[in-house]
Amino acid sequence: MPTFRQENLHSDLSDPAPPAAAPRFDTFDPQGERTGITVVHGLDDFLKIAAIRSAVFLGEQTFPFAEQFDGNDFAATHLLYSVRGEPAGCMRIRFFGDFAKMERLAVRKEYRRSTIAFDLVRASVDLCRAKGYRKLYGHAKEELLPFWKRFGFRMKDNGAPFDLAGYAVLEMIDEIEPSEDAVAIGGDPYLTVRPEGQWHKPGVFETSSGMARA
Repeated sequence: MPTFRQENLHSDLSDPAPPAAAPRFDTFDPQGERTGITVVHGLDDFLKIAAIRSAVFLGEQTFPFAEQFDGNDFAATHLLYSVRGEPAGCMRIRFFGDFAKMERLAVRKEYRRSTIAFDLVRASVDLCRAKGYRKLYGHAKEELLPFWKRFGFRMKDNGAPFDLAGYAVLEMIDEIEPSEDAVAIGGDPYLTVRPEGQWHKPGVFETSSGMARA
């Protein structure tokens, strides 16, 4: 569920996507201004995700710990948005047979008058397209459905809300097209061994190819 007030959302939705060499989900430059999005690969970045969600969900919204940290975090891909190295927002994506589920979108209170929430959703959609998915799924409070509609989501089957942790939420879906260079059998085999979200640049197996093995 989104974790920000709708009146604080701003975004120029006509902004062009970043260049192909820098997809939306890999814009963080550790050597530069240290502002942007990256896929979480290690414990340090995961702890930043946990800190954001603890501040927003546990601190502000008083969710029980067990509901927020639900046992699915190590079966998911996480996106982290940093501002000058400071953890500012995050998103979790879980992958099922024919759809990806968008969840745990959180932005720290001090960054909510920015476009971070929009940037995280766009990056998440692009990451799912890069993985070859065609259908997205999620839950949202009814009053926040207009936010998700900006990205193509719609209410599933015009269904009624259901109770989730005391909130009335709607099921929503979105249909997308895979990227032209999406990871797929029959494509470049190196894509399947590169780090998550870094399919656009050579990985360790390519840079170490040809090295002598004992």
